[in-house]
Amino acid sequence: QVQLLESGGGLVQAGGSLRLSCAASGRTFAINVMGWFRQAPGKEREFVARIRKSGGITSYADSVKGRFTISRDNAKNTVYLQMDSLKPGDTAVYYCAAGSNVLLTKPDYWGQGTQVTVSS
Repeated sequence: QVQLLESGGGLVQAGGSLRLSCAASGRTFAINVMGWFRQAPGKEREFVARIRKSGGITSYADSVKGRFTISRDNAKNTVYLQMDSLKPGDTAVYYCAAGSNVLLTKPDYWGQGTQVTVSS
């Protein structure tokens, strides 16, 4: 099993920045990709960004391109999401995800979620 522990959520004004962290523990050798999803009230969970463990290839949702940056520290089994130029529409619970499928279409593991609230 793999455990994912998120941190870094909070309340920020529009235009501000936040950095989320997600530390993986357990059978981390089984992970090929880590990423972030988010779920706003009344909406379905949606993909935000992902990064491959090998090679560091990244992918982003169109809605966050140019504003969010995903990075990783393989030695620490940790992935980060730097969120800049935040908008009220970014308000959601952000979930860390990990899996063996590099596209992260169906993550094998999920974190508990961290709330991000952007005020206007």
